[in-house]
Amino acid sequence: MSRVYNFSAGPAALPEEVLQRAADEMLEYGDSGQSVMEMSHRSKEYQAIIDSAESLLREIMSIPDNYKVLFLQGGASSQFAMIPLNLMTTGKADFIVTGQWANKAYQEASRYGDCKIVASSKDKTFSYIPEIDNSEFRPDASYVHICQNNTIYGTRFSDIPETGNVPLIADMSSCILSEPVDVSKYAVIYAGAQKNMGPAGLTVVIIREDLIGNARETTPTMFNYQIHADNGSMYNTPPTYGIYILKLVLEWVKSKGGLSAMKEYNEKKAAVLYDYLDSSSLFSATVQGRDRSLMNVPFVTGNEELDAKFVSEAKKAGFINIKGHRSVGGMRASIYNAMSMEGVEKLVAFMKKFEAENA
Repeated sequence: MSRVYNFSAGPAALPEEVLQRAADEMLEYGDSGQSVMEMSHRSKEYQAIIDSAESLLREIMSIPDNYKVLFLQGGASSQFAMIPLNLMTTGKADFIVTGQWANKAYQEASRYGDCKIVASSKDKTFSYIPEIDNSEFRPDASYVHICQNNTIYGTRFSDIPETGNVPLIADMSSCILSEPVDVSKYAVIYAGAQKNMGPAGLTVVIIREDLIGNARETTPTMFNYQIHADNGSMYNTPPTYGIYILKLVLEWVKSKGGLSAMKEYNEKKAAVLYDYLDSSSLFSATVQGRDRSLMNVPFVTGNEELDAKFVSEAKKAGFINIKGHRSVGGMRASIYNAMSMEGVEKLVAFMKKFEAENA
């Protein structure tokens, strides 16, 4: 078997140990006589799996007891509507727009109330995190929304905005589990699983309990956080297999030393790639300084034809999904938890060879 190095932004690479464990348990989980994929979500066997997934997530992320963990569907994009429907109690919300997903969250929420862009980096193709004037935050806003790590543009918030008494909500789809997070600084953290947690189809929401129960009258039942919290994420059939894979991923993260160890490893991997990009005469990173993401590294040659040639030759050499997002072009290497140091080092070696041949 020859596995490629998958630099996809999502669905992304999963740890090989997790995939092997899932393969070993595909036909029978434990002594249940059945696969998790065909297991009733109402069975005691499955209840133990979802309970274990939640318990591990709480332990690894140090989630306080006054937060609910919800396992939902519909992707992070469904949260763009679910959040205002449940939480925009004053009819106002503030946004920091640092990329496409943050902007989509702003646009969706604008359908439900008065939404204000407090800061944006659109003027330079979202290649930096903007300076924030705290006086711009409205004290009567229901919440402030950020996208903590910007998958397409390769930026991240290294400092969390100070929002005072206004709840902070973060889309952490592409950085959750990559480093320790002080959950208590956020009112809501949400993430699509398909980057660092598991397969596509599962969305995780971590929400402070006091914010639940304020959904507007017209909120669809499935979009009401209260329904899911009251039913232990079992109001309908949850994404059962995705939750099981998340459990395996969390066991893997724990075995590797938890989020502090993940951060250290991710910083080392990112340094290998950024150091080369900063020294290269052909390739250059599109983000500079402390705003650089540890998870998504966009880069360019400055020549579209050469970019296309690199993407093509990289694929032949076993480095796949390295083409940049269609909205920005160039290349992007997503180096989530499951990407090995070996994969990053081999990519850099390939880039050096390409540079020598195309200088």
